[in-house]
Amino acid sequence: MVKAELKPVILVVEDETSINEVYQLVLSRAGYEVRAAFDGQEALELLESIEPDIILLDLRMPKVDGLEFLRKYDLKQHPEVKVVILSNYDAEKDIKEAHKLGASRYVLKAWSSPKELELLIKKVLQEK
Repeated sequence: MVKAELKPVILVVEDETSINEVYQLVLSRAGYEVRAAFDGQEALELLESIEPDIILLDLRMPKVDGLEFLRKYDLKQHPEVKVVILSNYDAEKDIKEAHKLGASRYVLKAWSSPKELELLIKKVLQEK
């Protein structure tokens, strides 16, 4: 009997509905299991029942923003989870803080096409 391979799970945390839906579509078509949240609080609640391989995290969101999410989630307690920050803000202070809190990458949304996002996810998964 052949053991079925589990698809990597990606959690998309993005408050802009259209961007969230595009990420979900692109990553689902690439063969990943995709879950979605529209703010940091919703993501924290979802993470009580799943442990994704990668979290794609926006920084600027209502309720709980990306940096507050990282403070509350505490990646030290989840060393297998990789966080990729996707933001339209190129704020050096936020980038440093995100890395300090455990994010592995910071990518400007405006500079990444769906294909580049797919390649980035593959690269991050290979580093695990």
